[in-house]
Amino acid sequence: MQSPSATYYYEVKERVSEDDITSDIIEIIQASRQNYGTLKIKFELKKQGKIVSRRQIGRIMNEQGLVSSYTVAQFKPHAKTCNESAQANELDREFKQDEQLSAIVSDLTYVRVDKKWHYICVFVDLFNREIIGYSTGPNKDALLVYRALASIKADLHKIQLFHTDRGNEFKNKLIDEALETFKIKRSLSMKGCPYDNAVAAATFKIIKTEFVKGRSFDSLEDLTCELHDYIQLIITAFFLTHLRSSHFYLSTLSNRYWHFATRMSMLLKE
Repeated sequence: MQSPSATYYYEVKERVSEDDITSDIIEIIQASRQNYGTLKIKFELKKQGKIVSRRQIGRIMNEQGLVSSYTVAQFKPHAKTCNESAQANELDREFKQDEQLSAIVSDLTYVRVDKKWHYICVFVDLFNREIIGYSTGPNKDALLVYRALASIKADLHKIQLFHTDRGNEFKNKLIDEALETFKIKRSLSMKGCPYDNAVAAATFKIIKTEFVKGRSFDSLEDLTCELHDYIQLIITAFFLTHLRSSHFYLSTLSNRYWHFATRMSMLLKE
C-alpha cells in the first residue's frame, strides 16, 4: 500500500526543516566553543524565530556527536561499596585547624585520559587548605591513595588525624598499615553523608573547574605532569598572596617554598 503523496511531501518538508535546524545547532555549538547545552541552544534558536524542543535538540546533538563541555564524557558511577567499619567520625566537621598537619583530608575524582577514565587523589591540610600530596592513576584503588600519601613532603609522623569518606580505597589493609606505621589516627565520614568531607569536595570542585574542564589529556604521563604544574601554581599563588602579612605564615613555610615564593615575588616586582 502506497502512502498518499501529501504525506510524502510533508515528510520531505519536515526532513529539510530539521536539516536546517541541525546546521543552526552546529553553528551555535561552535560559536559557544562547545559550552552551550540544550537549554541555551533553545534560547538561541528562539532568537532566530525557531521553536525547537530541548528533546529534539538533544536528539540532533546525539546524532551529530555534539556534546556540551558541561556534559562531556559523563561519568557513570559504579555501585560504590561502602565499608561498614565501626570507625567514628573523629573530625566531626572541625574544618578549622590551628596547627599544621593536625588534620588532613583526602578524596579522589575522575578525569578523561585518551578516552578512558583515570583518577586523581589529593591530600589537603585543613590548617591552610594546602594540597600537600597527590597522585594519578588508571584505577580507583588503595594504591592510588597510598602513592598520594607517600608524595607528602612533610614528616608523616607529624600528621595527627586522617579523614576520608568510607570508600574501600581509603579503608583497607594497605592504608591501615601505613597509618599504623606513622601513628596517624583515622576518621571516617558517616555513611551517606558527603558534608563530613566538605573541604576535600570543595577542593575537587575547584580542580575540576580550573584544571579538568575543557582539557584533553593524551596519556597518564601527560595528566601527571599537567597536574604537578597546576598544583605548584596554586602553592606559589598561595604563598605570594600571604607574603606581606607573613610572620604568622613564615613559621609554616618550608625553605623550598619560601625561597621559591620570594624569587617569584622579586621577579614580579621587576
